[in-house]
Amino acid sequence: MRGILVAAALLMAAPAWAGEWAVQPAQSTLGFSGTETGSAFSGTFRKWTASIAYDPAHPEAAHVHVVIDTGSAATGDTQRDEALPDDDWFAAQKFPQAVFDATGFAPQGGDKFATTGTLTIRGVARKVTLPFTLDVANGVAAAKGSLPLTRTDYGVGQGQWSGGDYVGLAVTVNFTLVAKQ
Repeated sequence: MRGILVAAALLMAAPAWAGEWAVQPAQSTLGFSGTETGSAFSGTFRKWTASIAYDPAHPEAAHVHVVIDTGSAATGDTQRDEALPDDDWFAAQKFPQAVFDATGFAPQGGDKFATTGTLTIRGVARKVTLPFTLDVANGVAAAKGSLPLTRTDYGVGQGQWSGGDYVGLAVTVNFTLVAKQ
């Protein structure tokens, strides 16, 4: 009987240990940068969601799941913004979501961490390691990081856009996530 009580107490404590965090969209950004005709440009995804489970005492058990609406990419350039959801780029009608899913935060010293997960864009899934900083204070967590990618590894930029002559192959995903416990 005592063993059952101990097990029940541990199970009841599990949700608190999981450390669910609610992302604060107004304080968070998910963006990207690249080059076009040699000039730098940047943009954001206007629609995305993230679920985060993190306990500072057990970073190896953390989990993050981000879902991005690929049709919500915006750069402030009308021509580029109209092209991004098309089949040559994100193919948003066929692949409306990009997804990042990772488990475990590996401490790298101080406020630096890394997590390895799967990034899926246009149906292409690749394992990536995402470095980031994480500051937690008074029930608020702020994570910042960037991930360099080669866009064609995910099929972004088809046909005449598959080379890097006009639109550079290197892109960087940038984020700031603010979440409350």
